[in-house]
Amino acid sequence: MLSLWCVVSTAPAAADWVDNYADYVKRQAVKYRVPGYTFVYYLQGESPRVYTYGKTHSGGKAITETTVFRLASVSKTFTGLLMAKLHEQDRLPLTTPISELTPSIEFTGEGMDTLQLQHIIGQSSGFMPNAYDNLIEADYPLHRVLTQLGGLEPLCAPGNCYTYQNALFGAIEYYLTNQNTSYHRQLQTQLFIPLGMNTASAGKGALLASEEWARPHIAIARNRWREGLVESNYYRFTPAAGVNASIRDMSVYLQALLGEFPTVITPEIIDTVTTPRVKTQRETYRRGWRGHLDNAHYGLGWRIYDFDGHRINYHGGWVKGYRADVAFAPETGAGYVMLMNAESNMINTTTAEFWKRYFANRKQ
Repeated sequence: MLSLWCVVSTAPAAADWVDNYADYVKRQAVKYRVPGYTFVYYLQGESPRVYTYGKTHSGGKAITETTVFRLASVSKTFTGLLMAKLHEQDRLPLTTPISELTPSIEFTGEGMDTLQLQHIIGQSSGFMPNAYDNLIEADYPLHRVLTQLGGLEPLCAPGNCYTYQNALFGAIEYYLTNQNTSYHRQLQTQLFIPLGMNTASAGKGALLASEEWARPHIAIARNRWREGLVESNYYRFTPAAGVNASIRDMSVYLQALLGEFPTVITPEIIDTVTTPRVKTQRETYRRGWRGHLDNAHYGLGWRIYDFDGHRINYHGGWVKGYRADVAFAPETGAGYVMLMNAESNMINTTTAEFWKRYFANRKQ
């Protein structure tokens, strides 16, 4: 399917609130010495507004709309959509139990016989938050980490509480591999190719093979960064944190999330993944967003926020050397994505500030 992408100048002649916001973001980037970023504002009926700043790395090229970044946990939004799509196709029901996803790995904790695919992507497995992320970061293989999870006692029954995970998403990769396919292949055939997300991919090898990609920058001191190597660890758990994309890809993604490619992502799929399932009260106190969030829940790969009385669907990502944010307001047809090649907390305030200014501008 042909995307609705259209390149827009990063400095439109007529200054408006978006340009003023872009100036604010640039000042923040200079203040925090962020090496580079790109963001897009999309409003239905208009062309995407893309802004770029900085370079892929020291001595590298300027970041453009086709520069590929790691999306980190924003990958979970793609996983939610993909799983909902496979459910709609009657290929992998959201109610699939863990015993079918990982038949050779037994989950013995109390109540784990009721753990289902929907609980994994809905962050309501019941396991302690971020269980065995340390094993991922130590580069343990997928099977070993899942085996360790299998013996863990949960904090609550599946579906009853919010417990954010990365390692458990490996069960999806495990299942697809044993079905003679892969997460990457399913993403390509079900989402990337039909949507025309031509530089989007999954996996470390795909990132390194990109024609242009942003190198990771790791914090070594306050507002000081060192260019680092792309690590393999979280790429072993691709459904959790292994997707790569450019801002051009993400502009198309926003269009799809806002219902403009219904033959690829149906309205029913979008409703499925953005229906609140578990309350995430602690999110209302997060840095940069505090004072704006009146309510927060998690759906299937998406956070659902009540932002100053307006609903937005959101997810953020953080992996060594990168940050990413994606959000869209279905009621107003607006979307926003920011990608950075540094793990700066600047993104916490810039994304919240975008939505603050967007909703304030709509009232004028």
